[in-house]
Amino acid sequence: MSLGSLHYITLGCAKNEVDTDRMRSLLSAAGYTETDSPQEAAAVLINTCSFLAAATTESLEATFEVAREADGLTRRPQIIMCGCVPSRYGQELNAELPEVAAFVNTREEDAIVSVVDSVLGIKRSEPPHLPKVKRTVESAVAYLKISDGCDRFCSFCAIPYIRGAYQSRSAAQILAEAQELVAGGVRELVLIGQDTGVWGSDFDERQGATGPKNLAQLLVYLAEALREQQVWIRVLYLQPEGMTEELVAAIRDTPEVLPYIDIPVQHVSKHVLADMNRTGSEAELRELFRWLRSEIPHMVIRTTYLAGFPGETDKDAEDMLHFMTDLSFDYTSVFAYSREEGTSAYDMDNQVADDVILARTQAGLDVAEELGFASTAAHVGETALVLIDGIDEGDEGPELIGHAWFQAPDSDGAVHLPLGEASVGDIVMVKFDDSVCYELMGHVVRGTE
Repeated sequence: MSLGSLHYITLGCAKNEVDTDRMRSLLSAAGYTETDSPQEAAAVLINTCSFLAAATTESLEATFEVAREADGLTRRPQIIMCGCVPSRYGQELNAELPEVAAFVNTREEDAIVSVVDSVLGIKRSEPPHLPKVKRTVESAVAYLKISDGCDRFCSFCAIPYIRGAYQSRSAAQILAEAQELVAGGVRELVLIGQDTGVWGSDFDERQGATGPKNLAQLLVYLAEALREQQVWIRVLYLQPEGMTEELVAAIRDTPEVLPYIDIPVQHVSKHVLADMNRTGSEAELRELFRWLRSEIPHMVIRTTYLAGFPGETDKDAEDMLHFMTDLSFDYTSVFAYSREEGTSAYDMDNQVADDVILARTQAGLDVAEELGFASTAAHVGETALVLIDGIDEGDEGPELIGHAWFQAPDSDGAVHLPLGEASVGDIVMVKFDDSVCYELMGHVVRGTE
């Protein structure tokens, strides 16, 4: 039974992509189809981001754009706003956005079928079919949420107010979803959450009685269950405090788990970190990364610098740049501080001027690119495993696009190969012949694994 076509718009991070995929799976099982055209849809679902003011603005502009494009149509699509904007702003949106037929916050998304049914006037004689695992498979890589929410309350971040308290998914739920994704052709699972390193810390005695109790044990549990399928497992969004000896050993000693460490330090100045409501100091962070490199010699490290936080001095900014250079991070994301209403940093004294924030952000980006380009170029002449993601149009015609184990998908550049050397979804051994910025060019030296 087809009840009408839906169009999906997803804004923001990979966690939102997972949430959209869950809603798509539920609605598809319930009888709804999908269209690439919002004008032809019975309803448009916009999964919004509100992490920063700019993201909120983008979400609102996307909503207004759909409404404008619907003007003059005989049948206007209904707009359903999901995700972070409804979670952050709640009831005040009803009066502000009359263009929207329904609002669905992040904790209500599993009830999306009843919301869409209500908006479209669908009356069911029987309850809708609900799939056991609420995901679809569209590529060889899939993001897998192991938790939601956050209890850290960093002073610059609105996520705890949007997503709520930290909540780990059970190991059984995570494994069932992983197995379903792998059965559909996924070769790499990227574990995500607002704070992956503390997975399991919120379990009560009953939940923790059997099975994995922390992230290290979860990684081993997933790897052992999926070993025959030869799946890569990557984990993102770790925090410095979460890097325990057990977790490091699990990453080092479990072949399926990629030695790719993503730790957003944000800063190294002790007083800036304290004002951010984060722990640590430059000395402690240097020791952490020294220890990690001694334990996992060939690992790749990604980090994050938040430039222009209130009270950051010129010296603080210079110290962060020196830290990035000395540690030679493979990849660094540099973000400009955004003054977000509702966060404790919003009312702090010593707000940094916008032009200074932009200058410090650009300086950070310059260092990040210099280090990242050099790290990428260092792989020229090496061989490494590459997962083939798809086919794209290159300068000289169609080519294969993939990513090596040391490149997080959608973040760290890609590998370009001649068409015909492998197929989408293959994991092949590649020799790298050249690099440009974060991109690598190469050729296959060994076939599918």
